[in-house]
Amino acid sequence: MIEKTVWIKNPLAILADNSENGVVIQGNKIIELVGKGKKPKSTYEKVYDASDSVVLPGLINAHHHFYQTLTRAFPGALNKELFPWLKSLYKVWAHIKPEMHSVATELALSELLLSGCTTASDHHYLFPRQLHDAIDIQVSVVQKLGMRATLTRGSMSLGERDGGLPPQSVVQDDEEILIESERLINNYHQPDEGSMVQIALAPCSPFSVTTELMKSTAKLANKFNVRLHTHLAETMDEENFCLQKYGLRTVDYLDSVGWLSDKTWLAHGIHFNEQEIQKLGSAGVGICHCPSSNMMLASGICHNLELEEHGCIIGLGVDGSASNDGSNMINEVRQAMYLQRLKYGASKVTHNRALEWATSGSAKLLGRDDIGEIVIGKQADLALFKLNDMRFSGSHDPLAALLLCGAQKADRVMVAGKWLVIDSQIEGLDEGELIYRHSAAAKELSKLSQN
Repeated sequence: MIEKTVWIKNPLAILADNSENGVVIQGNKIIELVGKGKKPKSTYEKVYDASDSVVLPGLINAHHHFYQTLTRAFPGALNKELFPWLKSLYKVWAHIKPEMHSVATELALSELLLSGCTTASDHHYLFPRQLHDAIDIQVSVVQKLGMRATLTRGSMSLGERDGGLPPQSVVQDDEEILIESERLINNYHQPDEGSMVQIALAPCSPFSVTTELMKSTAKLANKFNVRLHTHLAETMDEENFCLQKYGLRTVDYLDSVGWLSDKTWLAHGIHFNEQEIQKLGSAGVGICHCPSSNMMLASGICHNLELEEHGCIIGLGVDGSASNDGSNMINEVRQAMYLQRLKYGASKVTHNRALEWATSGSAKLLGRDDIGEIVIGKQADLALFKLNDMRFSGSHDPLAALLLCGAQKADRVMVAGKWLVIDSQIEGLDEGELIYRHSAAAKELSKLSQN
């Protein structure tokens, strides 16, 4: 239940200014930050002692593919780069049934929640005939768990017959995609402050949709004031595809279809030259860095600091659980910090900077100014971590220890003022039963793909 007014008191550490003695929550909002040695000015009814907890804004995952939890460490996709990896898995994913999609979504969201994630964006672009209502299914699961989500209506319209990568069984025509996109916006998109479900539009990538669909999607997003999302510049194969098919590099192609704006965020964004980075920054395009996936598929390292320097917002995403192969957001922050240090050096990529990518940065990618920070008036989305595992013994800076010592699970997680995780357990969830259902679905999917 939502507490009326609670003082989260005396945290071990907190990622917020002037709040050494905690934060006061009323309903679904932060109403007061309590400075060092002070007590709340607000009247409070309950106190939660956070003296053994590090308090963060709820982590925000800005790019994921929930359904891919069904194909982790899948034999036919091991040790491959992006294009051959995709081609080996499309023929498996084509058999996903609605009940499989539901349990895959529930497991992905549960795993994220336990890792301190309070808001997740999913990029679902796979719509075989039997999975027509994929986004509707996801909305139901999000509402069941009580998390926030930006669900992107993805699409693929360019199948193998037309020079694309996906098989014809998982693509749709442009008209059907646009009709469904509008339906989902009308039915589920909540544009107001504190919203729990938002919809964005997200053609999968330049190598899986037509140019006409990219242009029409941009116009539809503008009409309904929703955001745009796609994969871009993840590998050199994608760059070569765009050059061969359109005679343009990826950023020029994005410009040609009307996508260069501050309402667009891109997954990966690795293979940009200096001029393209400047162009993206001038337009205010956001980039979601996905370090674990980029390492697993050997795609490359995102130019985070140059992109930020030129005006791009940087956020973080775990990406699909078949290219990660997990959905652990606090671990992804650690991976981002270490991978970016390889590129820029330890002094330029601090633990605070990595945490900001996963909180305020990701919030901006999703177009939200009501989450991502512990600030008065913002939503009460918090993640609390205890440092009582053996891995933390001997650590001195609690915030740094979360990443350097490798935190894996939050102790408590609050969304909109409600505790969804207590003692590292999701309230009301039978974790063993969920794993059983999910494992059974993964095995069934594998068998179907072999027939």
